[in-house]
Amino acid sequence: MSDRIYNVLFLCTGNSARSILAEAILNQIGKGRFRAFSAGSHPAGQVNPIVLEILSAQNLPVAELRSKSWEEFAQPGAPALDFVFTVCDNAAGEVCPVWPGQPVTAHWSLEDPAAVKGDDATRRRAVQTALQLLNRRISVFINLPLATLDKVALKHEVDAIGRLGPQAR
Repeated sequence: MSDRIYNVLFLCTGNSARSILAEAILNQIGKGRFRAFSAGSHPAGQVNPIVLEILSAQNLPVAELRSKSWEEFAQPGAPALDFVFTVCDNAAGEVCPVWPGQPVTAHWSLEDPAAVKGDDATRRRAVQTALQLLNRRISVFINLPLATLDKVALKHEVDAIGRLGPQAR
């Protein structure tokens, strides 16, 4: 078993919901083998309050979570990234910064819970749905035999994870 820690960046446009959820989940269940970050192409400047509420209710740490630009991770001195996952269709279609070290990339499309209209219960359900789907995908990801897969096989695996639906294990 490797002692290597993999750095993973989750991207979306606003960095207020989906990428924040993914960062919190991976940092919690990554068993110390992963360090997760999140960022946005056009950060909202604040984390969605319902996201923070639901993460807190799940006993996931929220103190370090903040909405930030993906430019932070393209600067000298930024963490070397092993994986970059887009979690929204808008960010996937944008021209990303050049990530040093050629990390493995994939697109894990999710509906934006922050864009859901309706009462608080409806918006909470949308965040909960995104949380559950991300939890499934990240659970599969952290159980990949990373040390034994070459880059092509790894790319194939993380792309397939992005196609997992809500009922996947």
